[in-house]
Amino acid sequence: MLATTFIERFEQHFPLNMAEAGDPVGLHVGTLNKEIKRVMITLDVRPEVVAEAIAKEVDLLVAKHPPIFRPLKDLVIDAPQQQMYADLLRHDIAVYAAHTNMDIVHDGLNDWFCELLEIENTTYITKTHEIDGESFGIGRVGDLPTPITLENFVYQVKETFALDGLRLISHSPEKMIQRVAICGGSGEKFYRDAQAAGADVYITGDVYYHTAHDMIADGFSVIDAGHYIESLCKEKIVSLCNEWKKAYNWDVEIIESMENTNPFTYY
Repeated sequence: MLATTFIERFEQHFPLNMAEAGDPVGLHVGTLNKEIKRVMITLDVRPEVVAEAIAKEVDLLVAKHPPIFRPLKDLVIDAPQQQMYADLLRHDIAVYAAHTNMDIVHDGLNDWFCELLEIENTTYITKTHEIDGESFGIGRVGDLPTPITLENFVYQVKETFALDGLRLISHSPEKMIQRVAICGGSGEKFYRDAQAAGADVYITGDVYYHTAHDMIADGFSVIDAGHYIESLCKEKIVSLCNEWKKAYNWDVEIIESMENTNPFTYY
């Protein structure tokens, strides 16, 4: 099938205009004007993921995180991170990224988090778009079926995402909570919106040291579960794509990257 056909359907679910302003979503490397037989879904585009894509004869790599997030200063291939771009081009592997549009759309990454954690009756945390009279936003806030202590909920989050560790920012782990906000990735800048939405606790990643002090000063509890919980997108997108494959009788294989790209190890 044509890569353009695949991406046209993909963008119906994850429209480019849903991304935050300035977010470099879309095609990053190569061309979509070609036939594809195998698509691989990944969270990150790292040298080890590119090596995996080459070994598995992948034609199109779809990533959550844009590989060229900041402008490149050069393409000197002595560094592994730069070499991977040459490898992608040499092996004719196109790279496409869906970033904050995947966070914002209905039935996107933050909704999938809520399904896993049984967070119900959700709405967005921060409004980002209004399209045809309908509002869209990043993050989600909703309610657990029953109240639970914050400490027990922390253990639930840890188990749900199979984490070796996480960080709790709170002076009162024993308090009861029920209203939960979540935003995958680096969502610390939305914490005051989550608090204003009545959340008892906010789950996100990459919380900065001094921001954590601000959260405590504001009397707000936050669970920093790390950025890598976003790897949930891999299995979810593979499942979505296989539904489309069946519906449209596509002749293509969709696979999930097996590389663990989490840069952190806990001891």
